[in-house]
Amino acid sequence: MGFIGKNGAGKTTTLKACLGIIGIDEGEILLDGTSVLKEPMACKRKMAYVPDNPQLDEYMTGLQYLNFICDIYEVPSKMRKQNFEKLASAFQMGPHLNNLISSYSHGMKQKLALIAAFSHTPKLLILDEPFVGLDPEAFVILKEQMKELCASGNSVLFSSHILDVVEKVCNKVSVIKHGQLLYSGRTTEIVGTKGFGRSIYGDEWR
Repeated sequence: MGFIGKNGAGKTTTLKACLGIIGIDEGEILLDGTSVLKEPMACKRKMAYVPDNPQLDEYMTGLQYLNFICDIYEVPSKMRKQNFEKLASAFQMGPHLNNLISSYSHGMKQKLALIAAFSHTPKLLILDEPFVGLDPEAFVILKEQMKELCASGNSVLFSSHILDVVEKVCNKVSVIKHGQLLYSGRTTEIVGTKGFGRSIYGDEWR
């Protein structure tokens, strides 16, 4: 599902609430029927989160960081090896995994964070503006990995302020403006609604 809105609309705040990082005033957030607020650890074991500017442990190598994340989620060694090889190859990070993260560019750090998130096959993957800063090839690769994760019965929730990105990537969309939910449903139905773009972007819409 794509979560769209202008910068400052409340996308990141909502994602952090879904993760249990911040509290909510009312209502309930459930993952597979389990309350994120009442049983946060049980829910977090089923989630992965990649923020818009990943803060990684730069004293580690890329491979050490991936193993560190998989240790937390208790991913078997054989499975993690297969996942590392597949994902590192897809994101063209294989030659760089033995280098210190401190030597990585912003784009490489973003790719490593994505590989770590996909490596433990989360039930829910939450991504905050994941396509910002990615080159066109990495954009396509990420889109394919997201679809593959969903095809295996899992879900992806990602935020974006770019309507075109959401149209290309997801089959469902929710729209937020000033902290209020405007629309939620299938992308093809909502994006085609008269006045949809202007309702989000106002006079900036062309």
